[in-house]
Amino acid sequence: MLKKGCQRIGYTFGMAESIGIFGGTFDPPHLGHLILAAEGLNQLHLNRVLWVLTPQPPHKPDRPITPLPHRLEMLKRAIGSGPGFELSTLEIDRPGPHYTLETLDLLQTRSPAARLVLLIGGDSLRDLPAWNRPDELITAVNAFGVMRRPGDEIDLQALEKKLPGLGAKVRFVDAPQLEISSSSIRQRIASGGHYRYYLPSAVYDYIQQNGLYR
Repeated sequence: MLKKGCQRIGYTFGMAESIGIFGGTFDPPHLGHLILAAEGLNQLHLNRVLWVLTPQPPHKPDRPITPLPHRLEMLKRAIGSGPGFELSTLEIDRPGPHYTLETLDLLQTRSPAARLVLLIGGDSLRDLPAWNRPDELITAVNAFGVMRRPGDEIDLQALEKKLPGLGAKVRFVDAPQLEISSSSIRQRIASGGHYRYYLPSAVYDYIQQNGLYR
């Protein structure tokens, strides 16, 4: 049976699985997101990647953000029906602020045997000491899948001094170097620049049909 707050797109949410958690505002979701999630799925031998859509980042409360219904629809279209990807509304279904630790605790409560792997970028790993209750976050996950781009240098020893136990849980994921970001895509659209091939076709069509980011 599908757990509440998860919309099945690949496999069923079973027991004793390795599950990657990939969170973000996805404003918009682009090919870089899909490639990084796919590499995490493959290199870390995950059963699935759970895409957790964040209504509003708690550390950026004043950041302008596209209305949730648009982002939710774009993410559905980006993920499509490919195996291994699953959309989660866990953070949408409960009041904010939405902290990663609370989301992980909720997932673990619903699936106690699941092995949780938090997928983050190298920049997020560097910023981890500033996250909400980072020491508890280290305990909550089985591993951090850090999606590192070629040439990305991370001082794990320095981070370990601030957060003991972090280094043992870091698993690096190598991904193609793609200079794509949601913010740059928004800027391109607003300025009338080229952006078509940075997005899945279904997401591009949705942005065009709804006149987003102009």
